[in-house]
Amino acid sequence: MNGALAIDTAGNALMAYLPASAGSDAPGDAPMPAALVVVRHGMSVLLVFDRHRRQWELPGGRIEPGESPLQAGVRELCEETGLHLPALALVGYARFRLVDPGREEYAAVYTGRVTARHRFVPNDEISAMRWWDATGAPPADAQIIDITLARLSLPAAPGGAARPETPG
Repeated sequence: MNGALAIDTAGNALMAYLPASAGSDAPGDAPMPAALVVVRHGMSVLLVFDRHRRQWELPGGRIEPGESPLQAGVRELCEETGLHLPALALVGYARFRLVDPGREEYAAVYTGRVTARHRFVPNDEISAMRWWDATGAPPADAQIIDITLARLSLPAAPGGAARPETPG
């Protein structure tokens, strides 16, 4: 597997997961253009079905100019699912080796919790959402890199190494 933690069907690879710790800075050896969010309800993780990629994945996406990774995570989660969770916790950084175009980059990985499941309304980007029991097998059409990131982030979620962030 070339030292990768996970490789998807397109050949994109999750090369490393670096847990966040208090006082540590974001890695600076590659750009960080994205933020992903692992939302939990008990041991279930929220997955969204992307209309274009036709797969289950974590909510998240590109960091807009002038936006912090946290702001991007909050915005993308709300745009994709309707959930507004402004107090996400930074749990780590995912390093990717992507193939089209070839590059290496990071995504900031955040977690949040909900105490109740909400009603989802499909939109232009996301056709469905589901709660995946992270102790079981993932959906057959799930993005393996996102499933791996969800599993890696769970131990760091509540009471673990998560570093709470405030919008800014």
